[in-house]
Amino acid sequence: MFTSVLMIEKPLTAADVEFVTTLHGEEAVSFVVLMQPRGDQADVLLRAIDDVALGELEEAVHEGDEPEGEQARLPAEKGLAVSLAALRQAGSEAVGRVVEDHPLDVLKSVVEETGADEVIVLTAPHYVEEFFHRDWASRARHKVGVPVLKLFSHSE
Repeated sequence: MFTSVLMIEKPLTAADVEFVTTLHGEEAVSFVVLMQPRGDQADVLLRAIDDVALGELEEAVHEGDEPEGEQARLPAEKGLAVSLAALRQAGSEAVGRVVEDHPLDVLKSVVEETGADEVIVLTAPHYVEEFFHRDWASRARHKVGVPVLKLFSHSE
């Protein structure tokens, strides 16, 4: 069975689930999902700049209103549960956890512990971080020792 570690920052949409579960054709895939809630890892200013770059001015204005830190944990846990259920309903094995501190260190240890074949970073565009190669996918490529695929999440 093919094992993918899936890093996400929001619940998977139906389109996301279909996308990641069909990447390897008919091969059975198991997922280890790491949900990174908003918090110290995400900079409000960078998110606002990304929103402006995407033409989403209303979102840029409200970036400071998003829950962070401990307040973001419960929504992250719920989002993870929804995502795991959707992956299982699509026929894949799926386990996961919320990751708050040092997500790339956790990612590396999960890849090693599970013998994962790949990492999929499923995220919204983060143009500023991507430009400076500070996004999760760019940083993970130098850390995990398996292929890292970056995909943009869908919104509903």
